[in-house]
Amino acid sequence: MNRGQSFLLLLIGSVALLTLFVVLPFIEYVIASAILAYVLYPFHVRLSKGIQGALAGHVRESVSRGVGRMLSGIALIVASIVAVILPVAYISWVFVRDLTEIARGNTDIDVGAIEAEIEVLTGQEFDVGEVLSMAGQLLVETLFGGVGGIVTTALRASVGLSLALFLVYYTLLDGPAFVGWIRDTSPLPSEVTSDLVDRVNAMTRGVVIGHIVVALLQALVAGVGLWAAGIPNVVFWTFVCAVLALLPLIGAFFVWGPAAAYLVVVDQVTAGIFLALYGVFVIAMVDNYARPLVIDQQAHLNPAVILLGVFGGIYSVGFTGLFVGPIVIGVLAATLETFREDYDAI
Repeated sequence: MNRGQSFLLLLIGSVALLTLFVVLPFIEYVIASAILAYVLYPFHVRLSKGIQGALAGHVRESVSRGVGRMLSGIALIVASIVAVILPVAYISWVFVRDLTEIARGNTDIDVGAIEAEIEVLTGQEFDVGEVLSMAGQLLVETLFGGVGGIVTTALRASVGLSLALFLVYYTLLDGPAFVGWIRDTSPLPSEVTSDLVDRVNAMTRGVVIGHIVVALLQALVAGVGLWAAGIPNVVFWTFVCAVLALLPLIGAFFVWGPAAAYLVVVDQVTAGIFLALYGVFVIAMVDNYARPLVIDQQAHLNPAVILLGVFGGIYSVGFTGLFVGPIVIGVLAATLETFREDYDAI
């Protein structure tokens, strides 16, 4: 390596560190925009081709191609705002509101009935309200750095979401060119680079579609059951269920199981039995049948690893860590698998 190459590598490393320093405050939104663009890209290809077909014969092919890509990107951004951003913003607002109320000791749960039942069963007094309040305070401190940090987090999220939408638009338009640039720039042999890209693609698809989408679907189904049974703060518990549902078989049970028991304790036996049956025959069946149906078999990630990624992601980068954490671990697994197979002789 000559002096010019050494200087150029040093310059690249320095600029890369400065770039990371600039991007770091919004790194979770950058990653989240890449994931959303990854999910939307197949729709973008089909929609842009449809628009190009509609414009064929009226304008030049190059113009129709550019207009089709642009209109498709705008349409998908609007659809994402309506179908994803607004519902997630509302759910997040309700979650934060209920969480702060729990931290203050205000909850619609019949704490007295639970404490009385515990005293009957154990002969000991147990302050359930204090435990719930401490748990709420711990979550608020962990997620937002305290109650005062909620406003700061909301403002930062607004800026980050605006940035993410712009990034999604340009990623849809220029994403394939960027992947091609990575393939051409990679110092690895072309076959190794192709293998790595294919593995990352399969792993990402398996994590996003196979685990996260199924968990969100299961949480939505569970939320309907919780609402029908009359559980208070149903949006809050649905969000908790979405996180726990990433642990197959028993994750969602940690929400609907205690909820059914709570209804029985407060003398709503019929509602409690309904929720228990609904949990066994509906909520659990979503996990048992939907997960094997949609998981890409190329994504071999242990459910415990997925759960670790979810909680670690949420703790590290906030709500978007629900998606970012498992993806990062999945990419690491794909990279290690590629190294093991392509450089096994080393």
